[in-house]
Amino acid sequence: MPDHYDAGHFIASGRQVPRVGGVILCCASSKDAAEAILQGDSFYIHQIAEYEVIEFVPNKYVNGFEVLI
Repeated sequence: MPDHYDAGHFIASGRQVPRVGGVILCCASSKDAAEAILQGDSFYIHQIAEYEVIEFVPNKYVNGFEVLI
């Protein structure tokens, strides 16, 4: 996963509370691009995790966050 951070694809990740899964905030040009990025993740490759991609377009955010989107 560190390579996805270095490439600028992943912005943040962590576990859900309660611990039923996790969340990855991914920066990609489209849902298809995000799915392609996730297919290269070791958890996906080794079938350790299942992914549900939820696309959203942020229209409000804190100052400074714009560099991440």
